[in-house]
Amino acid sequence: MPVPLAPYPTPPAPYSPPANGSQSQLVCSGCRNLLLYPVGATSVCCAVCNAVTAVPPPGTEMAQLVCGGCHTLLMYIRGATSVQCSCCHTVNLALEANQVAHVNCGNCRMLLMYQYGARSVKCAVCNFVTSVGASTSMTEQKINS
Repeated sequence: MPVPLAPYPTPPAPYSPPANGSQSQLVCSGCRNLLLYPVGATSVCCAVCNAVTAVPPPGTEMAQLVCGGCHTLLMYIRGATSVQCSCCHTVNLALEANQVAHVNCGNCRMLLMYQYGARSVKCAVCNFVTSVGASTSMTEQKINS
């Protein structure tokens, strides 16, 4: 008597992103790689280091800055006043766009960013201090450090 064959089980459907393709991104809490995830996910597992990173609640505005200590890209919730780097533990001042100003270094002409209201800014490239503020004449001095 022949044995009836059962149909092969259907393979699981491969993951496909939402129909509208909406994705977001965040930085892995383990290895600092940029991770893409579908909108609606609550956490993301990194394929490189297997660290699980929590996704901020929907509607949370994120901002990013480069760590002043190790130059790692940091993401943080917009509105925070400081951000501690998880790599080198430097505490970085998080300024909104309207709280910063720009000036060219009086020595090497490098574009410098400084907190609005500061009287001077020191160039990280040549250590030159450029005075800024209400006066139109720029006074610069060399500081050895």
